[in-house]
Parts: sequence; C-alpha cells; structure tokens
Amino acid sequence: MSDHISGPRALAEPIADITDVYAFPSPENPGHLVLVMNTLPFAPYDARHSDGLIYRFRLKPLPDGVPLVFDCVFSASGEVECQGPLAVVRAFAGPRWDPFILDAPAALRTVATGQLAFTDPSAIYLDGKNVLSIVLEIDCAGHSLLGVVAETLTRGRHNVRIERTGRPEVKNLLLGPKQFDRVNRDLEIRDLYNMEDAFHLADGYLGAYRARLDANLAFWDGLDGRTDWPVGPDGRHPLTDFFLADHLVVDVTKPYAESGSFLEIERAGLAGNPHRTCGGRSLNDDAMDTLFTFLINGGAGPVIRDGVDRSSRPATRTFPYLAEPNPDPPKPPAHL
Repeated sequence: MSDHISGPRALAEPIADITDVYAFPSPENPGHLVLVMNTLPFAPYDARHSDGLIYRFRLKPLPDGVPLVFDCVFSASGEVECQGPLAVVRAFAGPRWDPFILDAPAALRTVATGQLAFTDPSAIYLDGKNVLSIVLEIDCAGHSLLGVVAETLTRGRHNVRIERTGRPEVKNLLLGPKQFDRVNRDLEIRDLYNMEDAFHLADGYLGAYRARLDANLAFWDGLDGRTDWPVGPDGRHPLTDFFLADHLVVDVTKPYAESGSFLEIERAGLAGNPHRTCGGRSLNDDAMDTLFTFLINGGAGPVIRDGVDRSSRPATRTFPYLAEPNPDPPKPPAHL
C-alpha cells in the first residue's frame, strides 16, 4: 500500500514508517507549498508522534540546487517544533484518516499471478485506517520547480535515516517483488534503498536497484500483452533512471490542481514538452491509476483502473486538508 510497511525495518518500527507523501501548491494561498507526511500505518485514534524521531522534508530546487531541509521534532508531551530555511506559515500534527486510494490486495494479486486482478467496482483496503500526519504550509517565494522527499531519522547525536519516500509504490510494487529479478532474486532490497539519500544514490547498491527495476518495470509493461517500453540491448528498461530519481516534482508557481497533475511534469520532460500543471501529488488525486497506466501502456492506451477512484472521506481545500481521524479504525490484519 503506497509506502505502508515498505520493508522489514518499517514493519519492525511502524512509528517511523512513512505511508505517503504529498506536495501541492496551497489552494488557499498562491505561492505557498503544502507538504504532507503520513506515518504509522493503522494508527490508533489517540496516537502521537515519537519524540525519538526527526520527521524531515527535503526540497531540492531543480535541476541542481542544494536541498532545503525542514525538520519537525516532538517533545515528550507531544508539542511540535518545525524549522527550515523558508517561513513555515502553518503546521499541523496529529492523527488523520488515511487518504490513500488503492485496492492493495488486487495489486499484490497482479504481481503474484501475472494477470491484472483489478475489478470494478472495488474497495480501498481496510478503509477507515488512520495515520499520523504532519502538514506544513511553506512560503516558497523565489522558488518554482522543486523535488520533494520525506524522511524519518533517529533523533540524537547521530542521526540514522530509517525511511525516505518520494513517489508512491516505488518500494512496494517496483522494488519489492523478487521473482522477476534474475540478478538479486534473494535480496530484500527495500531497507537498503530506504537508507539512501534520494537526491544522491551511493554507488554501492546502485547496480542492485537497477537490476530490480529493470525486471519489475518490464513485468508491469507486459501485463497488457504488448511492449510500450522496449528495453535496450543491455537489458536496461527506459524508465529505470526515471524511477531512481525518486521524488515528487512540483511547480509552486502553477495553480493548485485537484487531480491530473501527478507525474505530469516528469512525463512532459520525457516527451520534450513544457509542463502544464503544478505536478506534485494532491490528496484527492487518484495517483495510482495514473501510475498503473503509465507503467502498463505508457499513457497511450486506456486508463488502467484499480476500481477505486476516490477516498470515502475526501480531503478539503482548507488547512490541514486531511479528514478527521476515524474514532473506531479497523485493526491491522494478524499477518502484518
């Protein structure tokens, strides 16, 4: 499910598990950027953020600027302090309804069977789950195109990155499946990937990431019985480097878009065209249909729908945007 439970360490330390990241121009204040980091899958109604973690957003002015760092830390009593190089106009922290839109079991059945398993209609997996949310509104005057990632790190003298997240489902659907990878079939690669700097991958495991993406991207492309992304003579998939640049790309100078902006900037760049929207990822955008369609038919065929188009409690256009938490959320399944 997006970035929920994206590796053994996330399963072992759910308080540090990033479930989703969103970045979009404020629908209320032009020139401001809204950042959302959701953590702790299946959060209780009264859950609180950890005072042992740093919750970090990193914003890189594209193409080659120095990342801007915004850190949120919590006291033992639950009070939050958020600091960064640009003005944080508003901040929120607390439990919220999980806004992620996907029939996750059908996506996993697709990987397991090699056949598209989506049905219409379908349902969001365990709808009504809660997450712990951090929402920042930042005055981005003087900036336009930004790459956005979120991270959780240990807090103290030595900070260790536990998770980092950019685009949805890169880890669970593109790096998680092992059976198609002929080079590293036995390697659980996601914890290694989580420890990497999203804007500067180290050389050590880069070949392993490439091999896994080459294999899994080819799998997704073949699900409709045709090849829209032909691999090169060296076996390299044309989207491998695209997904290794694992961050949301948002243009703060464009107006807020409720839907249709996810991956638009990146896809326009691939085609050599100027982008038209703000990009990024908004809370009500059905990003997974966009992702599946891009992977499977290159966006040139019919929309690949998972049968779920909207949250049962959509986000609003007023801060902090996410729906109130469910006072009686579903329990996580026993096998997690």
